[in-house]
Amino acid sequence: MPDSPAGPPTPPIPLAELLGREELGLRRIAGPGHADLLWVHTSEMADPYPYLLGGELLLTAGVQLTDPDTYVARLVQAGAAALGFGVAPVYDTVPAALVEACDRHGLPLLEVPPETRFTAVARAVWRLMAEARHRELRRVTRAQQALATAAARPDPVPAVLRQLAVQLEGRVALLTADGGVLHAAGGRPAPDVQTALARLARVVAPGTTASPGRKPSPASATDTRGGTHLFAYALGGGQGLALALATPRRDFGDHTVAGIAVVLLSLLTAPHQGADAAGRSAALVRLLLGAAPQDVAPLLGDGDPWTVVHARRADGTPAGPLNAGALGAALGSALSDVDRETVRILLPGRHDAVTPQPGWTLGVSGPALVSALPDADTQASRALGHAEATRTPLTTHRPGTGGLAALIPPDRAEAHARALLAPLTDPLAETLRCWLGLHGSWDRTAVALKVHRNTVRQRIARCGALLDADLDDMDVRTELWFALREREPG
Repeated sequence: MPDSPAGPPTPPIPLAELLGREELGLRRIAGPGHADLLWVHTSEMADPYPYLLGGELLLTAGVQLTDPDTYVARLVQAGAAALGFGVAPVYDTVPAALVEACDRHGLPLLEVPPETRFTAVARAVWRLMAEARHRELRRVTRAQQALATAAARPDPVPAVLRQLAVQLEGRVALLTADGGVLHAAGGRPAPDVQTALARLARVVAPGTTASPGRKPSPASATDTRGGTHLFAYALGGGQGLALALATPRRDFGDHTVAGIAVVLLSLLTAPHQGADAAGRSAALVRLLLGAAPQDVAPLLGDGDPWTVVHARRADGTPAGPLNAGALGAALGSALSDVDRETVRILLPGRHDAVTPQPGWTLGVSGPALVSALPDADTQASRALGHAEATRTPLTTHRPGTGGLAALIPPDRAEAHARALLAPLTDPLAETLRCWLGLHGSWDRTAVALKVHRNTVRQRIARCGALLDADLDDMDVRTELWFALREREPG
């Protein structure tokens, strides 16, 4: 059938569904048993070819039927889906020459009995089309909800791809411009299909700078391989990525479902830039070229607070750059980094209201100026360790201000802490601080510091020996906790 730029208004109706309407009494008497009907048209012209768009069930009583073979050939050439011939008032039976012509040209021929009006056939087709449209809209709506839910998961990009593979019952992949696979879901296709998908990705996302005389790349491309339908869609965001699909069939709503996935994946993989992106980029360039942090602070809003967030996957799996970017976007920042299994995110402003994120364990620092970000980084790291040790989704650093400690002059408190803790190295002091903060729990301290519990025991015993103190004494613990709080960042 000829292509229509706008596409069919509704899913096509299988001929078998129309024949299944017993009240119509239709009977196929020639031609193949399968056809897809897009609409109904009635004509008594000798040659209705100029008025057909393709996909019609053409209804006629044969008023001007003189040459059945030419008539049927022209219908096939116009892309008609089937021919319905009304018995009466012109003919008592379907002409044998018309039956032979339909068999010869492969056009389904339906006998319409005298008691069935053409309007009843048309009404039945439109009713079937409306039912099919409602079914397809419900399917697309369910797919949209499932994809949106997947996009909210801790691993949104793989989750969206997996859900898209389920909805389309095929293979989906996120490809780079050179055909490299970033993520994939669904059954692995044959090698020639994978090669064709990579080629389509290069068509929609060539990954090269467009020259003045070069046409822009298309937003999508299609191909087929051995009955498998192949599709590629360019993702927005300037990343040069493409969504590739290989499906055994192509249903009416699949393009809509794929379009929803393209929008979600474009948002999830694109760099999220704020209004001050230029200043941040300039600060990064100057740092790389050797400028001191205090010199680039004005570009980042010197005097404005920042917050550092450390995060790890709750299930212990590594976090990749796409997961880090998605988490940063959820928290409202494009400044994210992955250091082994830990994601570090820099948030502009005070973020006392950072909320837990599904699938993540978070540690949040207190607000800090640009010059104090290293201290905030330490705070976030400690808060994350405390969150993991206590199995809470989020822990926020709380500065040790107020209370009895506020009654002691800061310089005297700092001098006392420095003198008391002088025998301890930084690793020992950090272990002691974590152990006291977790109420002397060996197991929780080991989880927070990522060491074996026996290592914690050995370090605490070493602290007791160097300090010549009984760490089981509450008065000793209280004094040490006060001193450790005085020397920690913030």
